[in-house]
Amino acid sequence: MTTVEKIPEPPSDAPAIRVMTLPRDTNAEGTIFGGVILSALDQAGYIEAKRQADHKYVTVQMDGVAFKKPVYVGDVLALYAETTRIGRTSIHIKVRVMAERRAGHGAVVPVTEGEVVYVALDADGRPTEIVPSA
Repeated sequence: MTTVEKIPEPPSDAPAIRVMTLPRDTNAEGTIFGGVILSALDQAGYIEAKRQADHKYVTVQMDGVAFKKPVYVGDVLALYAETTRIGRTSIHIKVRVMAERRAGHGAVVPVTEGEVVYVALDADGRPTEIVPSA
């Protein structure tokens, strides 16, 4: 059986989402919990997957996430998402996370990046073929 790889829509120049970090998101060290950033990364990837093809998706894998810089209360995270591959039932999204520092006159630093893999599901919760949006 031959599989035909689908061509993703070109990436958007705009962030998939922007998030303001708040005091409730901090750990005992005063920086933002990594889990808060992972949640935003997952949400940004989901938004990109929906932009490519309107399906219900579940996250099945996150790869290559390594935190490069801490995130502080008041930083604004900008998450940029790009589809790297669309398979038959799965879609791979690369997400880059940038932090605009509240303190530091708007300096922007890379925080992390990673690839998230989602699987499209049908109404019964079974994997379904991804049909790109027209």
